[in-house]
Amino acid sequence: MTATSGTDPIALAAPRLSQRSPLLEARGLHKIYGDIPAVAGVDLVAYPNEVLGIVGESGSGKSTLLRLLNLQEVADQGSYHLDIHGYEGVNLFELDRYARREVQIRHIGIVYQNPYLGLRMNNTSSGNVAERLIIAGERTYATLRQAARQSLDASEFPSARMDAPPIQLSGGMQQRVQLAKAIALAPKLLLLDEPTSGLDVSVQAVVLDTLKRLQRETRLSMIIVSHDLGVIRTLADRVMVMRHGQVIETGLTDQILEDPQAAYTQQLVHAKL
Repeated sequence: MTATSGTDPIALAAPRLSQRSPLLEARGLHKIYGDIPAVAGVDLVAYPNEVLGIVGESGSGKSTLLRLLNLQEVADQGSYHLDIHGYEGVNLFELDRYARREVQIRHIGIVYQNPYLGLRMNNTSSGNVAERLIIAGERTYATLRQAARQSLDASEFPSARMDAPPIQLSGGMQQRVQLAKAIALAPKLLLLDEPTSGLDVSVQAVVLDTLKRLQRETRLSMIIVSHDLGVIRTLADRVMVMRHGQVIETGLTDQILEDPQAAYTQQLVHAKL
């Protein structure tokens, strides 16, 4: 099923989800670096308790799109709405940088492929999680400690290591600390940028199991970027295929991976088999 401009791909691909109000709605997103269009007219809708996968080869615009959704960057054109109290109907790109930062801290969590982007590697693991709470205004040590422990427990991080700095931990453990930090304030949306890239297969499986359990228990909406179609198959309800900054095809995960319609998607899927 090929996405078309102005058409809600959810309504076509997953009618049961389209019956809900969207959590996220982005329309006509453009981001240009110099003369290069990294994102070119992307429409995106995500719903509560949904996991949306975004796939495409390097340079397709996946990571740029994720940075826009995390409000790290502002689109050159387009609108971005989240269904959060106090921001109903507001294009988040039109907020000033302080308001965008507030939305980013309180309502969006992110796990980066490179943990050095998300963690202070020489701080304690619990301190990394508490940092997000401090930014949100919490100042009581006992509360910070307890909340950090709860988030680390939720990410299945061993409590005995909570005071170990991430630099002393394995890659899988570092990703768990990032995850704990991302969910510390119970965000509406969790963004995952290649969260299992570079991990051993057995460690990947454990991280994916943690994400599946977390999503099932909290009904947290997730958007995951990955080049690994096995990861997408495991986690995602729907898949969006990108190429040259545009959406080529979107649909239910099984549909896209088993019966892709666009020639590019067929090539991408067959290349990964």
